[in-house]
Amino acid sequence: MLCANAGLHAKLRIVNYLPKLRAPKLLASKLLYPLYEARLTRELNSRPQPKHVAIMADGNRRWAREAGFTDISHGHRQGAKKIGEIISWCADTEVEVVTIYLLSTENLKRSNEEVQLLFDIISDVVETLSTSDLGCQVRLVGHLDLLPEEVSSKMLAAAAQTTENSGVIVNVAVGYGGRQEIVDAVRTLIEDEVAQGATLDNIAERVSVDSISRHLYTRGLPDPDLVIRTSGEQRLSGFLLWQAAYSEIWFTDTYWPAFRKVDFLRALRDYSQRSRRFGK
Repeated sequence: MLCANAGLHAKLRIVNYLPKLRAPKLLASKLLYPLYEARLTRELNSRPQPKHVAIMADGNRRWAREAGFTDISHGHRQGAKKIGEIISWCADTEVEVVTIYLLSTENLKRSNEEVQLLFDIISDVVETLSTSDLGCQVRLVGHLDLLPEEVSSKMLAAAAQTTENSGVIVNVAVGYGGRQEIVDAVRTLIEDEVAQGATLDNIAERVSVDSISRHLYTRGLPDPDLVIRTSGEQRLSGFLLWQAAYSEIWFTDTYWPAFRKVDFLRALRDYSQRSRRFGK
């Protein structure tokens, strides 16, 4: 009995000691992360940086499950908060355009409950960005006809308030599919040519890389220099298939809701160390 009690007391002492071990680590991380951020920012000052960063914000549902939430909406909502943060992080960089993938055409096949939740959250994201003090210019890119009219109208009205802003351009990809974008671009190109009285032979001659690019959702903007995908998946999943032909791609195992400024800066630093040859 005495030995059993001794073992129990020893275990209690270990358990009581654990918080004392954790506290210094937590304190150290709070002190070290700002220093690491400052160091990364200094390193970037003398290196080439991307002007256009595209982000595949992936892993919201897995983050929620691994964090112990039975309701995956916690992951989507936490991920939504991250968007404003990353736009604010751009202030210390040379990033001028951010395209963020929030809702694909494939996502629309999820349960009605989850899709409606995503509509609500993304609408709130667009409205928050439009009314924030970030001064960003919000644009919607995607096949908006696939969304309920009240949802697309609400987001378009919010984005319209930002047309005169001079901050970071934020493309919110919603109802987006890379193949569908190319189809839409070719279709509108043909429709424009027909409206101008072009013949079939004229249209065939005028289909080119440049003419298709002028009809993409992101027309008028530079192609992304860097594509970031969170959550450990290593594929484009139909994201900016045309525009990302020569983009640098950076993958991280971190889930989107847990993505930190140091992760963002590390992605930019990795980009700055690459030699871009554009297929040459």
